[in-house]
Amino acid sequence: MPTDRSARLLSGLLLGAGVAHFVVPRQFDAIVPRSLPGSPRTWTHLSGVAELAVGAAVALPATRRAGALTAAGLFAAVFPANVKMAYDWRHKPAPLRAAALARLPLQAPLIAWALHVARG
Repeated sequence: MPTDRSARLLSGLLLGAGVAHFVVPRQFDAIVPRSLPGSPRTWTHLSGVAELAVGAAVALPATRRAGALTAAGLFAAVFPANVKMAYDWRHKPAPLRAAALARLPLQAPLIAWALHVARG
């Protein structure tokens, strides 16, 4: 069933990103908006836990719909971090600048993907 495959891929993306927050946290610390209270590392770990939990929820058919809806919200919630990254990287070499800018419109298809899985 295509929706099952799509759900597995979405789950894998979320689980992989969640693990990355703990394996290479510095890259995530750097994009935590300064306006958030507390340590960037705390936000990195909290968002990693959120991605792991949501990825697990998407993986399980019984919680897939709720997990996918939460994934859509999570993708929207991390948008400010992507904006910060694009701003912070505005003076980096062109390929890095392009990658940071590409993350901005990428949030829309990620949200649409999660909503598609939720409807499945």
